[in-house]
Amino acid sequence: MTVTVELVVFFLLAAVAVGAAVGMLFSRNAVHSALFLVVNFAVVSVFFLLLGAPFIAMVQVTVYAGAIMVLFLFVIMLLGAELLRRGGGVLTWQPALALVLSVVFIGVLGYVVFFTGGEAAEIKPVGSEFGGPTEIGRLLFQSYLLPFELTSLLLLVAMIGAVVLTRDSVTRARSRRPGARAAQPDT
Repeated sequence: MTVTVELVVFFLLAAVAVGAAVGMLFSRNAVHSALFLVVNFAVVSVFFLLLGAPFIAMVQVTVYAGAIMVLFLFVIMLLGAELLRRGGGVLTWQPALALVLSVVFIGVLGYVVFFTGGEAAEIKPVGSEFGGPTEIGRLLFQSYLLPFELTSLLLLVAMIGAVVLTRDSVTRARSRRPGARAAQPDT
């Protein structure tokens, strides 16, 4: 096996990705955990760049590391997850399940690498336009227009519902505060 620059870069990035994932799992601060996840998403986007998929890499950064992580941080801050008491909702079966799943994953990975030679499937070459923005846009807006629009509508309804639920809970919390003024009826 020849050690190339690409292989060294891959293993360094893999170490960063695994380290960020472990940091995310074991961080006691929810904000720090979310930031570790951002690092992991960024490393995955670099993996996509190394595989020759720049569009998917940019979607990874824009959608996951950008929009979804901002949403996660907003929810963490909105709900005050850092103020929750520790230990109240600990599930005792989670560490055992995590250990079993880790052993199964490492066993399957070891089988694929050592017994199949790392070649589980033959990779066939694809055209230069495969997976590009033009081809994805053509498929998305011609073949899959209805599911795309339904997903957009579903996300819009979910966003409006979250705003309404948050607004109602804030209004109720304000009315329960001691010394809050009673609502004056319109005359």
